[in-house]
Amino acid sequence: MLAFIVSRLLQSVAVMLAVSFLCFVLFNFVGDPVSNMVGQEATAADREEMRTELGLEDSVGMQFLRFLVNAAHGNFGKSYRLARPVSDLIVERMPATLELVAAAALLALAMGIPLGVLTALRRNTIDSQAVMTFSLAGVAMPTFVIGILLIYVFSVECKTWAPAVGLPGDWCFPSFGRGETEKIGGWTTGLLTASGLKAIVLPAVTLSLFQMTLVLRLVRSQMLEVLRTDYIKFARARGLTNRAVHFRHALKNTLLPVITVIGIQVGGLIAFSIITETVFQWPGMGQLFIQSVQFADIPVMAAYLVMVSLIFVTINFFVDLLYAAIDPRLRLDRAQVGTAGG
Repeated sequence: MLAFIVSRLLQSVAVMLAVSFLCFVLFNFVGDPVSNMVGQEATAADREEMRTELGLEDSVGMQFLRFLVNAAHGNFGKSYRLARPVSDLIVERMPATLELVAAAALLALAMGIPLGVLTALRRNTIDSQAVMTFSLAGVAMPTFVIGILLIYVFSVECKTWAPAVGLPGDWCFPSFGRGETEKIGGWTTGLLTASGLKAIVLPAVTLSLFQMTLVLRLVRSQMLEVLRTDYIKFARARGLTNRAVHFRHALKNTLLPVITVIGIQVGGLIAFSIITETVFQWPGMGQLFIQSVQFADIPVMAAYLVMVSLIFVTINFFVDLLYAAIDPRLRLDRAQVGTAGG
């Protein structure tokens, strides 16, 4: 197990170094950082002084090493657009994004796994076919279209049809923003206020729909495959109830490959949140990244890419450990490879 952990750590470090190098190239060689930081009226002496201050006169290797050290300390310089430290901007926006991603992931799992099991066990029924038809819409429709439709139905038209069915006018969900937030230490959250909880519903549903249908279809296909195996037939021959066969034996083995995919998808939610945050004007890191792209704010772009990559790599590292703990064959295969190599 120790060799497995070390191997995964080395792979994670290699990925982060590759991402850091790409961000370094973006930071230093896409446009002229001196021109972005000084005005048009700056003299040649002012520009030269700025180049020296930024360390651009050093070799590329020294610049990259300095970039790694600064990134390790969370120092990505100042935003060209806002003239504020990038780390402060990330810290301000990160709670909103992480809360949205967490809500979407929980919703995707809470709906995807039970519906996947249902459609596998009742695959020839009308309700199962209806769920599978609905899942096609979740896969086929772009995220921004889903968000716009939800805003139209539950924020705009809701004010017309909600009173008609006896619902209060304030039942409608907000179409933008995060609602009222509470500050707990250095963390701001909207989950402790009524308006914050209402504000997160539509963005979370929008962000989770694609992931939910993916989990649903994966659980269904794995469940159907497991139900055909010999040990399930043997369990039925022993006289076990359908409940014991389905949920004690089949479901446990169904979730093994699902864990890996879920880990990857949770990391992917952070990337997909860019679109959702733009549609709902959600004040998270995704919206900050879009604004930095529009204004060519390279420090913010580089910091965002490093942070998202770090979160993605960390999630997948722990998913690999969890998978290895659940399935001992993975550790045994790696140990056999190491023995053969020796």
